Amino acid sequence: MKKLTLALIITLFCSCLVQAQQIQSTYYLIRHAEKMQDSGSDPDLTEEGKQRAATWAEVLSQANLDMVYSTDYKRTKNTATPSALKNGLVVTIYDPRNFDIEAFKKETMGKTVLVVGHSNTIPALANGLIGDSKYKDIDHHNNANLYIIDYIGDLVLDKLLQVD
Repeated sequence: MKKLTLALIITLFCSCLVQAQQIQSTYYLIRHAEKMQDSGSDPDLTEEGKQRAATWAEVLSQANLDMVYSTDYKRTKNTATPSALKNGLVVTIYDPRNFDIEAFKKETMGKTVLVVGHSNTIPALANGLIGDSKYKDIDHHNNANLYIIDYIGDLVLDKLLQVD
């Protein structure tokens, strides 16, 4: 956790240095937290998942989020809600099947955004944002990936961290 906090501090510090010079957009992308098994097509979070959602809110508390997006499922909305509440925001629902990446980038230009999705939608969104096929689907037992994508003018920086 200390490594992640340091990495976020460095990212935020670097963001502040260049932000004065160019428009910057920052995207934090995460998969929903641990979900209940055998609970139908729209399961809620487990107790471990609820704790992870609270941890995400704490980890991202210094990011000063401007927007929070989630797919329309209990597990994603309940992962996104603590971060949204911590920043005084409401969760915006999106449909990853009908997602216009260019419209999203235009709408979120200059913003710091959290997006919560699924094991296949988050890597696909990361790939769309960076314009590459770098990231593969997330293993179904992995709820710890944090993708950070920064747009600084024409420069696109991306990194993948693990938050256990």
